[in-house]
Amino acid sequence: MSEAGPLPYGTADTSFLAAGGESGITRLVTDFYRIMEDHEGAACVRRLYPDDLSEPSARLAAFLCGWLGGPRRYAERYGGINIPHFHTRWPVGEAERDAWLECMALAIGKQGYTPEFSSYLLAQLQIPAERIVRAQHACPHGS
Repeated sequence: MSEAGPLPYGTADTSFLAAGGESGITRLVTDFYRIMEDHEGAACVRRLYPDDLSEPSARLAAFLCGWLGGPRRYAERYGGINIPHFHTRWPVGEAERDAWLECMALAIGKQGYTPEFSSYLLAQLQIPAERIVRAQHACPHGS
């Protein structure tokens, strides 16, 4: 903590730590996919995933770890990623984006994060989610 107060989210590893580090991110991802399985409104996005969610779970947890300022696990395990382009292999539209974000909002709500961090995290996740939808228009379904 600096004399001016704690560093804002998005600075250094503040978001990673606020999420509970790697174990906290793993809990978030586990809850996210559990909610996606059970949430009726998520069927449109769930159908884009394989039956076995272990690989998508590992990838999302690894991505979020580095994206939130922690160790760059995704790059270590899978290499680099261009999020919008990577997702053009699936038909992701507004309905899928909204369902994904709703499941993530519900998962975030289960974590015991501060209201400030919860709002910050969901707002930050909306940015790549929107970029994925826009990329669909430029390069639909991996074209």
